Amino acid sequence: MTSETQQDAPMEGAPLIKPSTIDHPMYDSVVAACRTVFDPEIPVNIYDLGLIYTIEISDEDDVQIIMTLTAPGCPVAGEMPGWVQDAVSCVAGIKSVDVEMTFDPQWGMDMMSDEARLELGFM
Repeated sequence: MTSETQQDAPMEGAPLIKPSTIDHPMYDSVVAACRTVFDPEIPVNIYDLGLIYTIEISDEDDVQIIMTLTAPGCPVAGEMPGWVQDAVSCVAGIKSVDVEMTFDPQWGMDMMSDEARLELGFM
């Protein structure tokens, strides 16, 4: 393994998903806004489905969201980031919203909340 490859590899024990800024006073409001967005094919909101990986809120109240889809070929792949941006932009005090799509790590059913599993009959 070259030193360049070692630099590109994630550190052992490092999280696959960047942590959210859960201590920001607007975090719960941003989560609530994300919960208003639904995948049209699944009757559960995208937050409880586990499609929102990271919510980062700066001290200036700018929001960066990293999200995924249940599958890369999802028919609403081009639209869903805009739906999330529109929903979060409505939160009072938020200055800007940037939504980034990723497929690393790939979404899996284990990322769903217990509420989503129950709603979909997996519990």
